Amino acid sequence: MANKGTIFLDEIAEMSTHLQAKLLHVLQDHQYSRLGGRHLVETDVRVLAATNVDVHEAMKTGRFREDLYYRLNVLSINVPPLRERTAEIPLLFRHFLQKYSEKFGKTPPGPSKYLLDAAVNYPWPGNLRELENFRKTLCDSQDDEGSLRELVEMSSTRQRTSPREEPAPPKEQGLKALVRGLKDEAEMEAIADALEKTRWCRKDAAKCWGSVTRRLLYKMRQFNLDTPRTRKAASTTAVEDPAQVVETRRD
Repeated sequence: MANKGTIFLDEIAEMSTHLQAKLLHVLQDHQYSRLGGRHLVETDVRVLAATNVDVHEAMKTGRFREDLYYRLNVLSINVPPLRERTAEIPLLFRHFLQKYSEKFGKTPPGPSKYLLDAAVNYPWPGNLRELENFRKTLCDSQDDEGSLRELVEMSSTRQRTSPREEPAPPKEQGLKALVRGLKDEAEMEAIADALEKTRWCRKDAAKCWGSVTRRLLYKMRQFNLDTPRTRKAASTTAVEDPAQVVETRRD
């Protein structure tokens, strides 16, 4: 059905290794056979694949085929969580407000500055889905003050614990753990220095560090180097990886 078009495979890292092998065959040969069929079917599609897991870690553990990853990884787009894109929250806030106002046949209420400020400061652990559902409720009730109270209560009751504030896991014993810790600390300092020298221009910092931007962003998330203010408090605790989207085109 997607021939000569685009197919989107969501949560591709959850695909079984058996199906991954079949998908790899389709991508390589542009052919497949239907279940019970006797003839090969030619196909020409663009594949968009998305996952919210660390693909590199999944490849190390054998959950995701390395050859399939490099076959798909023609173009990669990292989508950070909403809490790291606070500048977009007011725009998305108004977008969903307009969307559901039209759906419910109501005049879209103008959100107050206090409500927008509260939305920007809220971490939105559910990302866009949580924000969309919140706006849907506001469109239905059209109660700006009630929505503000709800958002403030959500912010106060939800424990906003960052990875650096979580209890540290028990330290491994032995020389390997010591060497790993020293290596991570040295790497974190080198990345932080490169960021400061380039005024936190990530592209320039990656060149200064001697790597690519995508690798730098991965390490920044690993060491919690989000902003210049977080460097001193940064630790080597890994954080949740953003969604990754990969695209492949026919060779």
